[in-house]
Amino acid sequence: MSAKYVHTCIRVRDPEASVRFYNNLYMGLPGDGDVLELTVNVGHDEPYDLGTGYNHVAISVDDIHAALAALEPLGVQPEKPPFHPGGRDELPLIAFVADPDGYRIELIEGDFSTPQDPAG
Repeated sequence: MSAKYVHTCIRVRDPEASVRFYNNLYMGLPGDGDVLELTVNVGHDEPYDLGTGYNHVAISVDDIHAALAALEPLGVQPEKPPFHPGGRDELPLIAFVADPDGYRIELIEGDFSTPQDPAG
């Protein structure tokens, strides 16, 4: 089963300032290199305070039900069954799960285009 990293969502206070910052530094870089770093701080055994800024990382999957079935043996359950955002059937099915540290992961079924993707 293939999976594709789609995006990370963070909460911001001033969208225009954030777009200026990220557009100049990080968004839409050629080559699409590493986009997520997992860091282990040796000796830090307590859960991290996730704060209110982080929302989720999104990953597209071929089959959302198969992806959830693969996570089930790990004890991972979706927050709620897969759904179309806003009840809009033209949007892909999505579901949210949490990683072992409590970070939310959005699973999106099928190909998911973003504003950075070139027109096909």
